Amino acid sequence: MIDKILLFPYYLILELRHFMYDKGLLKSYKYDIPVISIGNITVGGTGKTPHAELVIGELLKQNHRVALISRGYGRSSRGFRVVQAEDNYRDAGDEPLQIKRKFPSVLVAVDSSRKRAIDTLLAFPEDKRPSIIVLDDAFQHRRVVPSVSIVLVNYQRPVFQDRLLPLGKLRDLPRRISAADIVIVTKIPWYDESPDEALWRKKLHLSADQKLHFSKVEYGDFLPVFPQECDTRYVYSPKAIVFSGIANGRPFSDYVGVKYKAEALFRFSDHKNYRKCHISRIESASAQFPTAAVITTEKDAQRLLHLKFIPEELKRKLFYLSMKIDIIK
Repeated sequence: MIDKILLFPYYLILELRHFMYDKGLLKSYKYDIPVISIGNITVGGTGKTPHAELVIGELLKQNHRVALISRGYGRSSRGFRVVQAEDNYRDAGDEPLQIKRKFPSVLVAVDSSRKRAIDTLLAFPEDKRPSIIVLDDAFQHRRVVPSVSIVLVNYQRPVFQDRLLPLGKLRDLPRRISAADIVIVTKIPWYDESPDEALWRKKLHLSADQKLHFSKVEYGDFLPVFPQECDTRYVYSPKAIVFSGIANGRPFSDYVGVKYKAEALFRFSDHKNYRKCHISRIESASAQFPTAAVITTEKDAQRLLHLKFIPEELKRKLFYLSMKIDIIK
């Protein structure tokens, strides 16, 4: 009973908001240019960034001029901003910066208003204007009507086993998944080689015209965060100091633990704004195990590059684990 009382205000706000959009009391905008939305209805942990990278990679293969629009969570800048590869993550956000550095030809922009960002991009000169736009984390932003809507569902914490904020991690109503064109169940464990599609369709209440796919995380090489300062011999050490600041760092640390003996493990909050005290803790652990590699995530690497207080000795042994998404079904 207490749970229902706590959840009711948030539930009522969501229902009212969707009612107003459904009835046209709040206006939605549709564009002639193709717009692909990638999002979820939970707070973090579904793998939006690597899935956005997968979509962008496929679009580039088809010779599209791709633009990505993101809110740029955690950035200190305001309004519309075009992201450059040399930007500080505080100005652009770690995820948009990661995508820009991985895909230099992609026009990456950050803005809290997706509509304003699209309008700004479409006002660019024709030779700089994108031919297709990818919206990152935009499923719940109903002001823009996408051409294709992709929603991600975490295998480990599916929406039908979760609750609304603040008691759970759902930031939108589970029934809203019916508005998606494509649903991808993410982070399928290695031992589940053939997920039961019929069962997932039933539990997610998907219609026959909604496409359902499953994806796995495929980890790659350990790459230097600071290539010029790095001593690549450390990557061959049997030991590692491991740290991350992502929504769910457990799968990452578990994988690193298979490759290395983790002498120390630090898990920070998502989008962690690393300060000198945090780096000092990592440095102290590294000093206790001087031959150990120091391993972090690719997203964390974006937040480390512009920090002036990382010691040179730590830079020599600092690596990130590359990863990509594999659609298995």
